Amino acid sequence: MTMIPNPFTSSVAQPLSAIVGTWVVMSAPALALEMRVSPEQPQLGETLSVLIESEAPQAPTVTARGRSYQTFSVGQNRYRAFIPTTPLDSPGPFPIRASSGNQRQSQTVSLGDRRFTIQEIWLSPSVNAIQGTDYEFDRMDDFKAMVTPERLWTGSFRHPSDGPISTPYGVRRYYNGEWAENYYHRGFDYAAPMGAPVVATARGRVSLVGTVSQGFELHGNSIGLDHGQGVTSIYIHLSEINVREGQMVEAGDIIGRIGSTGISTGPHLHWGLYVNGESVDPAPWLNLGLK
Repeated sequence: MTMIPNPFTSSVAQPLSAIVGTWVVMSAPALALEMRVSPEQPQLGETLSVLIESEAPQAPTVTARGRSYQTFSVGQNRYRAFIPTTPLDSPGPFPIRASSGNQRQSQTVSLGDRRFTIQEIWLSPSVNAIQGTDYEFDRMDDFKAMVTPERLWTGSFRHPSDGPISTPYGVRRYYNGEWAENYYHRGFDYAAPMGAPVVATARGRVSLVGTVSQGFELHGNSIGLDHGQGVTSIYIHLSEINVREGQMVEAGDIIGRIGSTGISTGPHLHWGLYVNGESVDPAPWLNLGLK
C-alpha cells in the first residue's frame, strides 16, 4: 500500500515534486516555485496546509481572502503555511496565492459546503444579561492572535478529556429565539464530572491564565496554550487551574479540572483550537496523525 505523506508534518523528507497531489508549477523560471494545497477537497471549518518549495532567498508569503499568512521552514527551500476556514466562510472557489521575491504562483481549490447542527438556546434573564468584560475579551483576542516562530507540538493532538463530546464544532444557534448571525460553536464540548482532569492536547507553552476573579465572566476560569506557528488551544469553564503562565507542558499533562464557571449550564470542558486567530475544526488535527 502506498503511504501518502501527511501535509501537517514538521519536516518534508522528499522533494515536494515527488509527493502525490495536485501541483502548480511556474513555467519560467522552471521549478522556481512549487505549491501544494491539502486537503485537495476541503470543507468549511478545515485547515488548509500550503506546502511551498522555493529557491528564493526570502521565505514566501501566502495570501487568501485578502489576508497574508506567514510561512515557516520545514526543510531546505521548503516552507509551510496554515490557512483556517470557518463555518462563516462562503463555499465555492477559494483562491490562494504564494509569492517570494519576483516569483508568484496561485491555485484555486473548491471549498465544500457543510451542514452544521442548529440549536435553540434559551437563557434566563440574569444569564442573558452577562456581557463579559473588556479585560476578558482583550486577553482572549491577544492570545488567539499569537504567532510565534517555533513549532512546539509533535505528533497528533489528543482529546483533552475522557468525557464524550456533547456539542460538536460548528453548531449554529438561536438565542432566545433570535438567530446569532456571526456565531458558531468554536470547538468541542466534553461532558465530564466536576473535578475530572483536563489535559494538554499537545506540547505547548501556557500563554493565558484567566480567572473569574480577574473578570473572566463569560469564559470562566481559562487556560490558553501556544503550540507555535499560529496554532493555539483554549480550555474554559474550569474549576481548577494547575499551571502558570510561561510554563511548558507536554501532551497529556494535567493542566486543570472540569468545572462550570462562566456561562455554563453544568460541568463540562469547552476546548477550542485556533489557527492564525480563527477557530477551526479540531477533528482533522486529532485524526490525521500529525507525526
